Amino acid sequence: MPAENLRWETLRALKNSSKGQIKFDPYWSERGEDILAGCKEALSLSPQSGVILERLASFPLQKSCFLSSSSGGSSPGLFDENSASLSSSGSVSDLHAGRAAPSAAASLNAEREQAVVDEAKDEDAEEDVGDVHSPASPPAISLLSPKAMETDGRIIKFEEEQREKAKMALKRRQEMHERLVAVVASSESEQLKRFEEFMELKQRQEFQSMRDMMDRETKESIGRQEKLKEEQRHRMKIINLRLREAEQQRLREAELQRQRQADGRERLRNLNSIQEEILQLNQLMEPSTQTSLGSYCTRGNQLCSQLSEVVRKTAEGEFPSMEDMTVAERALHEMRALMQEEVAKAQDKKKRDEEQEEQRRKQEELQALQEAQKKAAAESAKEKAKRKGLQNSAEEGTLKWFKELQESAARCAQAFEQLNAAKDAQAKKLKLELQKAASIPVCQISSNSGSQLRDIFNRLDKLLAGRAVVSGGRNVCTSQHPQGLDFVSFKLAEKFVKQGEEEVASHHEAAFPIAVVASGIWEVHPRVGELILAHLHKKCPYAVPHYPPMKDGTTVDDYQRILGYRVDDSGVEGQDSFLKRMSGMIRLYAAIIQLRWPYGSKQGAAPHGLNHGWRWLAQMLNMEPLADITATLLFDFLEVCGHALMKQYQSQFWKLILLLKEEYFPRIEAVASSGQMGSVIRLQQFLETSLQSRQIRPPKGQLTSMFWGS
Repeated sequence: MPAENLRWETLRALKNSSKGQIKFDPYWSERGEDILAGCKEALSLSPQSGVILERLASFPLQKSCFLSSSSGGSSPGLFDENSASLSSSGSVSDLHAGRAAPSAAASLNAEREQAVVDEAKDEDAEEDVGDVHSPASPPAISLLSPKAMETDGRIIKFEEEQREKAKMALKRRQEMHERLVAVVASSESEQLKRFEEFMELKQRQEFQSMRDMMDRETKESIGRQEKLKEEQRHRMKIINLRLREAEQQRLREAELQRQRQADGRERLRNLNSIQEEILQLNQLMEPSTQTSLGSYCTRGNQLCSQLSEVVRKTAEGEFPSMEDMTVAERALHEMRALMQEEVAKAQDKKKRDEEQEEQRRKQEELQALQEAQKKAAAESAKEKAKRKGLQNSAEEGTLKWFKELQESAARCAQAFEQLNAAKDAQAKKLKLELQKAASIPVCQISSNSGSQLRDIFNRLDKLLAGRAVVSGGRNVCTSQHPQGLDFVSFKLAEKFVKQGEEEVASHHEAAFPIAVVASGIWEVHPRVGELILAHLHKKCPYAVPHYPPMKDGTTVDDYQRILGYRVDDSGVEGQDSFLKRMSGMIRLYAAIIQLRWPYGSKQGAAPHGLNHGWRWLAQMLNMEPLADITATLLFDFLEVCGHALMKQYQSQFWKLILLLKEEYFPRIEAVASSGQMGSVIRLQQFLETSLQSRQIRPPKGQLTSMFWGS
């Protein structure tokens, strides 16, 4: 039957179509393919669709009616609309738009009509292929079977389902894309924010670096300005110094000029006196009537003429030179020689007369010798009478005080014996640190400034008070060991005396800064002062004053040590070195008794004041003098402390000085040998100058109020 043939042809056409070739593959998702991979190809009509549409348009009305009746009451114009849409459109999208009817029934009818059109196209295509040049009438279109219609419906339904799935997948992909776009936008926003923050931070850093650079440049400019100011000040100082030096040079030159003028005037006076003496000698030679003196008179006249020429030069306003003075002195000496020769000849003449009187002269000499012996005996008796009542040692009270100080120092040394003999490394290190803390500040004492002395005093005061001080880069304190305070007190006193023995002996002005610090420590810590006295008396017993006697069983070396001499393997030190050390310690002692720490309480008497200086001087005058040492110590003591004693005791002090000059000094001269007269002469000149001017000058190196302000 024709209808069955059309049915199978329709199925073949559907099978050969692109949609009919779609294969269902349940593993498309595992291979990563898209769900619409087989349906995304672009759909298009065959080139022969125009012929088919023309034939379909020329179908008789009966076929149209038949199609209308077989479509289940569909509208007669529906097929015409579909045909028109197929003929006017060349894409599948127009067919899809034609299907989109307002109702579901119209859509189903359109699908069925489309199936009929497809069958007609297949049939027309076969006819065209078979006989192209014989245009026969188209075959009659029969109705589709229910099975075909069901198949067609299922196909359409499957397409709709696939389209819905594709829409859902597309919607999900759009939503995922929108979420991805939102995430990317958020990430870009965050990155933009971070970039803006980074740029802002970079700007702040650049601004900060710029500001730091400007600050550095400002500081550098300020530093350069300060440096320029400092250089200007330095140049001003140099200029002022040069001006002062120029002024001093001018003053020195003026002083030298005055000195030269004074020397010239002095030479002129000497020249005049020489001329006067030569003229007198010449006048003495002229009255002589002896012919043998004529040559002497001639030579004397020549010398007078020569000297007159020299004096004539000076009369022109110039001072005589050294050459002129040499010529004048030579003339004077020659004139004197002439006179001596004349006198010698006169003595030769008288010699004969003297020989006659020789016996008488011998008798006179014998009488004179007897008188001299009597006088010497009388002076010896007088000297013995004067020496009666003087002591050979110190008073009992002084010796008792001396022994108590030595016993106190021995007890102090015994108290820190355990620390001193410690074998533990830590104890040894502590002992060394304490000794450094006590010794180094004393070595740093100088007359540079008052603030430096105050700092040294504060460090020593803190150390003795048990507080920590910095020594060698670490803190050290006497409370770190039970015997630390005794050890520090003993070593500090020993160091003060050693400075007097060495530093003051070499530089006399150093006695005052050392003494003022020692006096301040003595006032705050009296035990240290007693130890200073004990060490001083042990090294210099003349500071007591005390002349230790030699006891039985004592060797010569030991006795020399007791007297203060240094004795070692090479022997006993020289007398000059011994006197130098004793002088340094006496000067330190004389400075201590007259000084007080200026920052102390100033209440009450000094711990060891001028009354002890008066006692020392009085006891020295009550003891027999020793060769060399007594004169040296008296001179050093009075040179340092004499001014202060004079202001304190006034007339009583001058009485003591007068007694020293008239009564005690001859005894010093009596015991001094020819090689020990240097110290005796210095003491004599000091006493004579002081008694003549009734004034003793302040000692050199004394600390003034200006010093304490520095």
